[in-house]
Amino acid sequence: MIIYDKVKKLADERNISIYALEKKAGLKNGAISKWQASSPTLKSLQAVANALEVSINELLEEQEK
Repeated sequence: MIIYDKVKKLADERNISIYALEKKAGLKNGAISKWQASSPTLKSLQAVANALEVSINELLEEQEK
């Protein structure tokens, strides 16, 4: 599972759109969608983790499997 898929799943579970999540995390529109093809920066990943109220480890956990 790529990081985008994990973020999308967690956002869906919290009934928040990717657009709203980007806004809440202070990211530009479309920033998270770009993670489908490239890796996020640590700063962006931390902002999204904070917005979703999870740890970075939780976001990355699925990628290790």
